[in-house]
Amino acid sequence: MIFLSHNYNDKPIVEQIAIRLKAVYGQDNVFYDSWSIQPGDGIIDKMEEGLSNCKFFFYFVSQHSLKSKMVKLEWQNALFKAAQNTIKFVPIRMDASIMPSLLMQSLYIDLYSNGLDVAVRQMIDVINGTNTYRNTTSQFSNLVAYKYREGNKIVIECRALHYLEPVSYFAFCTQADIKDLNVNLRNESMCMTNEMNGATLQNGHKTNIIFRSIERGTLPDFPFVVEITSKTGTVFDIEAVLHKSSHEMYSPIPLLKK
Repeated sequence: MIFLSHNYNDKPIVEQIAIRLKAVYGQDNVFYDSWSIQPGDGIIDKMEEGLSNCKFFFYFVSQHSLKSKMVKLEWQNALFKAAQNTIKFVPIRMDASIMPSLLMQSLYIDLYSNGLDVAVRQMIDVINGTNTYRNTTSQFSNLVAYKYREGNKIVIECRALHYLEPVSYFAFCTQADIKDLNVNLRNESMCMTNEMNGATLQNGHKTNIIFRSIERGTLPDFPFVVEITSKTGTVFDIEAVLHKSSHEMYSPIPLLKK
């Protein structure tokens, strides 16, 4: 049994990991409370059952889980069992929180610094010692773009929600003529630029695209921010934001109003 110990507030990313582990090992072999505890079940009894049967205990360390008394009971119980060599105890660092001193002697998986795919692959390596994992299709997005107006300019903040995105290469789609737009990156002295009027996306939508990239990665506390203004004062909008996910592939990221 693989036990995922976490706080409810961290579910957006823990659930992505649970789904990927389920695809490899089957749902019955992954204790994830959303499917392991059903209405009418005794929560404490089910948690105890999961802990009793688990062979691999993954503790997701975050500012939320460190404040949770229930999660603390889980990982301290599991750490005691690990000391008796009955289970494998592996901490997973989710944010910039300081690791509890009791766990500092254990080598942890650094999801915050290395990203989701690397963390999942390392979890699978811990479980079976192989590197057979392949990425699964998921609608989860670590990146999100926030759009808002400041006077006559549109500001787009591209943010990493949970962990580092090493490639900061974004495409901004608009129906406005790009020659009519001024585009600046906030707090960046150097960037690579390109533009394309009359582009056609994979879904057949016709648009004009502004490409901007920088050499550093995008971190949760260090967003990629672009400011766009019309040279003539013409009203315009940004209709989509894409992220370069491979050499010739751009993937849309959620575009939200801030």
